[in-house]
Amino acid sequence: MYVRHLQLGSFRSWEAVDLAMTPGPTVFVGRNGQGKTNLVEAVGYLATLGSHRVSSDAPLVRHGAEQAVVRAALRKDDRELLVEVEINPGKANRVRVNRSPLPRPRELLGLVKTVLFAPEDLALVRGDPTERRRFLDDLLVSRTPRLAGVRSDYERVLKQRNALLKTAKLARGGAIATLEVWDGHLADLGGQLLAARLQLAADLDPHVTAAYEGIVGDGAGAGADRARLGYTSTVPLAGDGTAFLPGLGVPSTAELSAALARRVEERRKEEVDRGVTLVGPHRDDLVLHLGPAPAKGYASHGESWSFALALKLACFALLRADGEEPVLVLDDVFAELDAGRRTALAEVAGTAEQCLITAAVAEDVPAALRGTRVQVAAGTATVLPSPDAPSPDTPAAIALPGDAEDADPDG
Repeated sequence: MYVRHLQLGSFRSWEAVDLAMTPGPTVFVGRNGQGKTNLVEAVGYLATLGSHRVSSDAPLVRHGAEQAVVRAALRKDDRELLVEVEINPGKANRVRVNRSPLPRPRELLGLVKTVLFAPEDLALVRGDPTERRRFLDDLLVSRTPRLAGVRSDYERVLKQRNALLKTAKLARGGAIATLEVWDGHLADLGGQLLAARLQLAADLDPHVTAAYEGIVGDGAGAGADRARLGYTSTVPLAGDGTAFLPGLGVPSTAELSAALARRVEERRKEEVDRGVTLVGPHRDDLVLHLGPAPAKGYASHGESWSFALALKLACFALLRADGEEPVLVLDDVFAELDAGRRTALAEVAGTAEQCLITAAVAEDVPAALRGTRVQVAAGTATVLPSPDAPSPDTPAAIALPGDAEDADPDG
């Protein structure tokens, strides 16, 4: 898959963008604050319906505008897709594919696949469990889009159950009976989410090991610096944080739901006393192992960067193993990496069908990845293809919806 054409209207700092794009590497070059990251952030939004930089949609809309529009023509195998997202903070977003509206925005998830590596990803190693849960769940939905509904329903049940727990200590009686109904929903949906996370982490584990060894060199081998994954859960059956054993299967959804239900019952009094749900996948963590120790708290700065990079390269390898070809997005990372890590990243990036790179200085990007250059400055994005790069399509080549309102990229 690759993005053939990108249009933005009132997205972040951009009033309007109309940019033809090509397969292979594209480097967006410009001083900090010119809007380079905003361009690749828009591509990532089509894949996740969220930003890697902020937690809500409001900052994505240009100051003074009521909505933002992200529209892209995508080439996927021998098919052409036109995808459009209308971002309406405080109201429902609207999504269309090939001019047809989708009943729910989340039905877009899984259609566009990206893997993004950015400086913020260092938090995957050094940050709170929230960062790692989000990482797992975003990849989970990318691989299996139906799980977006499971995750959404689980969050809804969790919110309702927490609200009930806040009043249960005083109300008792009827509140406790109602709580048992929500316990069933929590166990059902939580078991599905746990089973999917565990299988995903087990599938990702060998790719992380291979990617980390490729980044740091053969010296890591099977020794003390080997990178592995584990999962720790409030449900003991789901994991205690130790690394996955190759070839060992994960518990079934039914087993995990039953184990979660038992654990909820065991901690009922404590939950009522504290007024919050203490058991479930919302309190779990993906554990990153580096040799005999957890990476968090023990890994050096360089090792943490290597592990964060290995996680994203593992995602890229896993999606490819699934038969997908995701767009690889590298946002301002080459300036942060030493020569060895740059080389390792460039080797993988060079094999991507499309790789979008941002950099303040073009020379920070390895020469092999300087395919098409886009100069970003003063509110414009100007394509300057290299002699060896394929010529981009003209702006008129994008298949826009027919009505006048939709043809305006400002929304």
